[in-house]
Amino acid sequence: MKHSTMHYSRAVEEWAWPDDLDALLAAGAHHRLLLENERARVLESVIPPGETTAIHTHPWPSVQHVVQGSDIVRRDADGVVMLDTRAAGEPLENAMTLWSAPMPPHSVENVGAGELRVIVVELKDPAS
Repeated sequence: MKHSTMHYSRAVEEWAWPDDLDALLAAGAHHRLLLENERARVLESVIPPGETTAIHTHPWPSVQHVVQGSDIVRRDADGVVMLDTRAAGEPLENAMTLWSAPMPPHSVENVGAGELRVIVVELKDPAS
């Protein structure tokens, strides 16, 4: 199993974005709810090659497990590239596991040849 210490976003000190930008609402075509309770939310994110998600947020820190990898370009709400895995030299690979801080408004474009499939475990409980 591969893992990475890459952090794909910076910590967000104060959440300032509306609930309607949540991944399930704003980018529901690419996110599916697998489980949710008061402590965690588990999403499956699937982005076929050539597709781009709508601008959305992830309000909680998460563990992301890449089931099927691909290269991506992540852009902020203004279209500025935040991450291009091709330029970073570390593509999202099968069985890679990542940590992510909450993510402000962004879109994800699958610029690779294969489908991107990620299981996202969002942790609602603050660190104790």
